[in-house]
Amino acid sequence: MMTDPFFYATAIPAVILVGLSKGGFGGAMALLGMPLMALAISPVQAAAILLPILVVMDMITLWSWRSHKDITTLRIMVPFALIGVGIGWLTAAWVTVPIIRLIVGMLALWFVWQYVMHKVFAADKAEKPAPCGHRPAQGMFWATFSGFTSFVAHAGGPPYQMYTLPLRQDPKTYTGTSVRYFAIVNATKLVPYFALGQLDYTNLSTSLVLAPLAPVATLTGALIVRRMKPDIFYPFMYVMVLLAALKLIWDGVIHLLA
Repeated sequence: MMTDPFFYATAIPAVILVGLSKGGFGGAMALLGMPLMALAISPVQAAAILLPILVVMDMITLWSWRSHKDITTLRIMVPFALIGVGIGWLTAAWVTVPIIRLIVGMLALWFVWQYVMHKVFAADKAEKPAPCGHRPAQGMFWATFSGFTSFVAHAGGPPYQMYTLPLRQDPKTYTGTSVRYFAIVNATKLVPYFALGQLDYTNLSTSLVLAPLAPVATLTGALIVRRMKPDIFYPFMYVMVLLAALKLIWDGVIHLLA
């Protein structure tokens, strides 16, 4: 188990931010967790410590959002997300994580730009964006990309959102579907992480110490999201995608320049 006080000074706020995100508050907060912990330990070890905590959070969110889901989204995306995780596992030794983060960040930034342009240039400024129907081919592509980037860079959220946000589902349905999706993806990642030797005694015991923070932060995030109306929820989620995009681009550029 980790005993360095500085580590816990970074890990505790990191777990809280990730928990709020898991509760339905948007992926940008989750992306801050890894860099915070990486101030005290290596990013690889930070990812290994966070993964079991993510699984605990997923179990809590599955219970919290048990009555809300969109089966069609899950049927389209989950099988291909698992394929993406497998690709990430097989290519882990060759993938350059900063480049992956940069690519995901640029795509997410373009996605938000499209949304902003629609809001600015729509014929009727008061008009809400029309919901898109399911597009299985696009869903399969983004799900594969999401599973891959989730495994190699813990950045599976933006690709998932690029497909699901335009569906304009009810906020509860959107959140319930996303927590089921990432619960399956994160549980699947446990096997390759263990095979790669990242889930050792030190990391698992540290995860156990931090785990009690998971239910408090996750349920708080879920409580806030349940009170949000769609007119607030969706602009908020696009802001979260924008922050995630900027964070990913920053991480990618800084690492490449270094």
